[in-house]
Amino acid sequence: MLSPADEFPIHQTPQPISWPGTSDRNFYDRSYFNAHDRTGEIFLITGIGYYPNLGVKDAFVLINRGGTTHTAVHLSDAIDADRLNQRVGAYAVDVVEPLRRLHLTLDDTHGIAVDLTFTGLFGAHRELPHIMRTGTRVTLEAQRFAQVGSWSGSITVDGTEIAVDPEVWIGSRDRSWGIRPVGEPEPAGRPADPPFEGMWWNYIPMAFDDFQLVLIVQEEPDGYRILNDCTRIWRDGRVEQLGWPRIVVHYRSGTRIPDGATITATDASGAPVTLEVSSLLAAPIHVGGGYGGDSDWTHGVWRGAGFTERRTYDLADSAVAGRIPFGVIDHVGRAVCTEADGTQRQGWGLFEHGALGRHDPSGLADWLSVAP
Repeated sequence: MLSPADEFPIHQTPQPISWPGTSDRNFYDRSYFNAHDRTGEIFLITGIGYYPNLGVKDAFVLINRGGTTHTAVHLSDAIDADRLNQRVGAYAVDVVEPLRRLHLTLDDTHGIAVDLTFTGLFGAHRELPHIMRTGTRVTLEAQRFAQVGSWSGSITVDGTEIAVDPEVWIGSRDRSWGIRPVGEPEPAGRPADPPFEGMWWNYIPMAFDDFQLVLIVQEEPDGYRILNDCTRIWRDGRVEQLGWPRIVVHYRSGTRIPDGATITATDASGAPVTLEVSSLLAAPIHVGGGYGGDSDWTHGVWRGAGFTERRTYDLADSAVAGRIPFGVIDHVGRAVCTEADGTQRQGWGLFEHGALGRHDPSGLADWLSVAP
């Protein structure tokens, strides 16, 4: 059974924290959470964000049941200066014990309510600085703290309460800040030269019995890797970098939706460490979650004071299904980690993947191509 560690050393990378100039309209500070019971029957994804230069704060809750029904609650309001009291309307995040335990609540809003406590199982990991440019302009400059943990409490959907048992419910949380596209679209101006042709993204935080593994990898269309971070944090506090992982994503034929991935990394001695990752449920976070390409909800857009709404999506509906392969998808993730000596461990967490546009190593030639 996974149990929280007594002490949580924070893995610090050698680079100093990079705080972008806060005059950029796209400056953001966002917390993200996910929770599941390891069955693939339910997946909760939620977050809260602050956008100081847009004057907005907002939050969302997504609940995916069975991979077919996707329910979203959105909340938005004017930003405030009380950053230690994170809340948007009926949604709140209260830090009980820094980098160890927090309480997340949503009072009944359009039939959805959440009362959950997150308890970290290992120390938080800090992502390496992450920078993207379009032409000469920096369009993303960010980093995050990430942590895997257990959840307890309850989720209520239209009067039905779902008990969240920490013995089985697991997930991850992260907090990121910096610059990324948010709010209303900017005026087009001169087209980017060269044009943006896409990105290939992998974010996989997983908890095993005696370690946490966090993989964050992004590649450009030709396969050039602009972010490579694969770190194992052992329960006793040891931190181990797992080199330059090779990732083969297993796409469903005719789509960009993965069923899993094979990841081959190396431990400190150079011996292979292999992860077989599988998806038990796919939840597109660009359908009602506000992430890139979401036509219904975009983070940082002013909706009016005290705004709330609920949207429900049938992911089998052709109008929705056609959007799913062309954005970032969060998966209920299961992984089997095999060491060089044959030792195997099973882990659970998040398998987040996005294949946007061209990616030569995957055989994706342009924005519309799919796996054979």
